[in-house]
Amino acid sequence: MDVAVEEHISHIRSGLTSQLPDRDPEETAEWIESFDDLVETQGTERAQYIVRSLLQRAGAKSVGVPMVTTTDYVNTIPVDQEPEFPGDEQIERRYRAFMRWNAAVMVHRGQRPGVGVGGHISTYAGAATLYEVGFNHFFRGKEHSGGGDQVFFQGHASPGMYARAFLEGRLSEEDLDGFRQEKSREGHALPSYPHPHSLPDFWEFPTVSMGIGPMNAIYQAQSNRYLQNRGIKDTSDQQVWAFLGDGEMDEPESRGLLQLAANEKLDNLTFVVNCNLQRLDGPVRGNGKIMQELEAFFRGAGWNVIKVVWGREWDALLDKDEDNSLVDIMNQTPDGDYQTYKAENGAFVREHFFGKSPQTKEMVADLTDEQIWNLKRGGHDYHKVYAAYKAATEFKGKPTVILTKTVKGYGLGPHFEARNATHQMKKMTLEDLKAFRDHLRIPITDEQLEADPYMPPYYRPEQDSAEYKYMMERRNELGGSVPSRRNKSKEIHLPEDKAYETASRGSGKQQAATTMAFVRLLKDLMRDKEFGKRVVPIVPDESRTFGMDAFFPTAKIYNPAGQNYLSVDRELVLAYKESPAGQLIHPGINEAGAVAAFTAAGTSYSTHDEPLIPIYVFYSMFGFQRTGDAFWAAGDQMTRGFIMGATAGRTTLTGEGLQHADGHSPILASTNPAVITYDPAYGYEIGHIVKAGLERMYGGKHEDPNVMYYITIYNEPYQQPKEPEDLDVPGILGGIYQVSPATIDGPRAQLLASGVAVPWTIEAQRMLAEDWGVSADVWSVTSWNELRRDGLACEEQSFLDPTAEPRIPFVAQQLAGATGPIVAVSDYMKAVPDQIRQFVPNEFATLGADGFGFSDTREAARRFFKIDAHSVVVRTLQMLAKRGEVDASAPAAAFAKYKLDDVTAEATAIAGADA
Repeated sequence: MDVAVEEHISHIRSGLTSQLPDRDPEETAEWIESFDDLVETQGTERAQYIVRSLLQRAGAKSVGVPMVTTTDYVNTIPVDQEPEFPGDEQIERRYRAFMRWNAAVMVHRGQRPGVGVGGHISTYAGAATLYEVGFNHFFRGKEHSGGGDQVFFQGHASPGMYARAFLEGRLSEEDLDGFRQEKSREGHALPSYPHPHSLPDFWEFPTVSMGIGPMNAIYQAQSNRYLQNRGIKDTSDQQVWAFLGDGEMDEPESRGLLQLAANEKLDNLTFVVNCNLQRLDGPVRGNGKIMQELEAFFRGAGWNVIKVVWGREWDALLDKDEDNSLVDIMNQTPDGDYQTYKAENGAFVREHFFGKSPQTKEMVADLTDEQIWNLKRGGHDYHKVYAAYKAATEFKGKPTVILTKTVKGYGLGPHFEARNATHQMKKMTLEDLKAFRDHLRIPITDEQLEADPYMPPYYRPEQDSAEYKYMMERRNELGGSVPSRRNKSKEIHLPEDKAYETASRGSGKQQAATTMAFVRLLKDLMRDKEFGKRVVPIVPDESRTFGMDAFFPTAKIYNPAGQNYLSVDRELVLAYKESPAGQLIHPGINEAGAVAAFTAAGTSYSTHDEPLIPIYVFYSMFGFQRTGDAFWAAGDQMTRGFIMGATAGRTTLTGEGLQHADGHSPILASTNPAVITYDPAYGYEIGHIVKAGLERMYGGKHEDPNVMYYITIYNEPYQQPKEPEDLDVPGILGGIYQVSPATIDGPRAQLLASGVAVPWTIEAQRMLAEDWGVSADVWSVTSWNELRRDGLACEEQSFLDPTAEPRIPFVAQQLAGATGPIVAVSDYMKAVPDQIRQFVPNEFATLGADGFGFSDTREAARRFFKIDAHSVVVRTLQMLAKRGEVDASAPAAAFAKYKLDDVTAEATAIAGADA
């Protein structure tokens, strides 16, 4: 072999001996002969034990042996250890052919004139065996006595799941013809991919945003164990399966969380990676070997690895491979060549693969080109796939990944199989259809296909057929249809009013940040005997920052292994404490993992019929900006829970600097239809919002409970007032209420503020009255986002029903009679308050913190952004002067008086103490 090629492929083999000289080849040959005899006489299982014993002894004797990160490019499970296939392979093969036909035809029919909605034919065609072995022998439905499995289906393979549901009678032909036409064929429509929000009684897990599926599957497996260890539900007989693409494994999320599954010994989790060697535009590793790369990566991460490379037709050839000539060629051939072989023919494979050595060329001399062409890859062999699945489900102590080799577009004909463009190919020619029909032996005539090549018929056997009966018997025995989703869950007890008393009390003479007000509320909610156990606090790695270390000694941190070390802070009252029954999920510095944990807990009401209330607390800057895609998937999965954006705002954490200063999360949150956003200023506001959120999500009466509440909380301490007796609770929940009415008569103005800006706006109200004789009302805007949504809904209603009496937006209703210009201010960019500008008749000005944040004092930062109390005063005077309601010189006089252009000018006492 060429030296350059040898160097290039060295990383795809273990290379155990390549770095050492063989000083006695004759002795080496004797050892190898002895080992071969051991395998021959006592089998591979005994040989495995002997080799492992020798490796262990070598380590004890300080004989350096490199870690074997990759094995040869052959099946992990030896032939003599393969279990007997328990099903009727022939009958399973028959109805698998029906599914493959219907899946392809559904996508093809979706390209008919006037529709052309796209779709993917080739992924399921290549992965059908992987799924059908699971459906027939492993995937347990929700009616199974063990509780059922959770299966994360590869997004692009969704046509195959629809095709099976069609054979089972769950979907009709009209439903299949509604593929990707969710509105135009409403009532008989199927979403493109696994979208629970679009098909809520069918799909459970959204997976087509690649990388989200593997991440969520890991945390789903953890969540199952969490339920078990905390005594909420027995999940010991439930498996989590994730079907993934080899190209998808390049996503950071796909690989970045593998260590959690290994560390927690999640042997209830199996990844099945469909290694068809192709991503969406070409080979995954044209010059390398993706299966070998993934084997090394997963093995290094602590996973059990099973490779399914070759079908049973290769067994005899490998058995004859005495000198490893065939295995050497298998090891050396890069993926780009393997892809090319399946796009050619048997003669090409004979010449370019087996022809690489005289030994392998002779090995296939008696085989015809057709027989060579029919040497299957492992992912298309029922026996090999079954053996891998069985081994995976029986393996204890580690999660398992099955790397299975397939051909993308398998069986679709030469225009599709293994072609670079196959992912984008949506329809088949008449000749393709006929060839595919013949390959699958579908009882459909040429005349039926020729009648309308755009609309080839589906095929479904009669219910008294052997295929249908067998298929349904298998599913009934395994606990019903998969996928399926539970829409309703058990009712739970919600906290009584006394749980919210602390929030309504205020902080008295002390100062307290809204983060601390929330943590106190959370502690009271967790103390509720019936409700408290269902709360799942999730914090990446800042519990002490948020004052949540108080939960360590009581609720404890979840760790299935417990705490097997002597804690350095064990003598402290708030000592770090881990426990298998711990309540607090602590993913480490890992926001993506925290959102995955949030999603698993927030959908437990459906997945397990055991409602959990996840409360994810995090640095607000590292929420929607960093993990927006995961929150979008959480919305698709209809997750319920609270997302607490702590240390919120652009100027409350300015010592941390630019990448910690959040001035835009509410805008990012507004793009997610499932997120209800609030920016409260006081603890009592938080209490009412949390109570309303729990009632909506878990009370069982709201028409749309599948939402997530995003609540910003701040690290800036200030006096928390006691809840007023005449509090406008509907105003808090609707998004705006008057928090401080004007105390004097004079030119009128309206000051609107949210979150931490409310106290400094109340200070501006005082300054306007005392220094300039201006009468200003202050309004706490608890949600700019929800006010906008309500306003847009009013406009939409009027647009769609012009004859109806127009509904007045809530913000306009609340401000009715409130005269004078509006100055809106927050600790966010101007776009946040500007969301409501069009819905109020008053003149409107916005103050906001646009641009990057920076490190400085709160006072200096607010003066720089012109959002402090002095800036509110000056902006109000400018608007009143323009109306002629105050002296024209007042704005300039105020600007000079307060030195508004000087960030070092003396500040008011409004900025709170250190966090």
